[in-house]
Amino acid sequence: MNMRLHSKVAIVTGGSRGIGAAIAQALADAGCAVLINYKGREADANSVVAEITRRGGKAVAIQADIAVAAEAAALFDQCANVFGGVDIVVNNAGVMQLSPIAETSDESFDHQVAINLKGSFHILRLAAKRLREGGRIVNLSTSVVGLKLENYGVYAATKSAVETLTAILSKELRGRSITVNAVAPGPTATALFLDGKSPELIEKLASMPPLQRLGEPLDIANAVLFLAGPDGSWINGQVLRANGGIV
Repeated sequence: MNMRLHSKVAIVTGGSRGIGAAIAQALADAGCAVLINYKGREADANSVVAEITRRGGKAVAIQADIAVAAEAAALFDQCANVFGGVDIVVNNAGVMQLSPIAETSDESFDHQVAINLKGSFHILRLAAKRLREGGRIVNLSTSVVGLKLENYGVYAATKSAVETLTAILSKELRGRSITVNAVAPGPTATALFLDGKSPELIEKLASMPPLQRLGEPLDIANAVLFLAGPDGSWINGQVLRANGGIV
């Protein structure tokens, strides 16, 4: 542990696996007490808590559907009860359902908007009111906002909206020393990304960045850790594309 964030408290939404789990572990290794939010993967979330505890960190797993305003608010209440307050919020929870725009169902559209946009909005609204002075907010976007790949229309649209909220909220929190930024991963080797893709498509996407590989969850976690820590204190209202140079 490097303890750069000793005494800080973080909420990581969607922290039960993949990029969220890597972010939670990185923050804990830096000294944060971490509340790991999950919607349905209780066993996975508990495994992340167990690993953080094994490595000497502090973490709890709390169930909540961030698309529901009252459940999102309860996360902040429980974090304050357990750890005394909130300093860092990582808006990581998200879903991705790929289809051409012409073939996207209302159900798919509503589901992605509810979690990726409305859920992120709920967390941002709460963080704006409840983060302590000098806090950090890091949203998760996607480099598809820049790539504009076919079949990603609704998913990319929700994340584009999150990037806009990021920039505007950074200005609205003037005077409180709170930064608001976003990290936009490129293709990253997680279940969310790999599920449903052919080996040929995965190989094609892995070869697109100049660094010629898929990202790893730790690559994204390190970018979040930079923005959440003291070294990122002068970065505000920005989108950091962590994608190996794909766009």
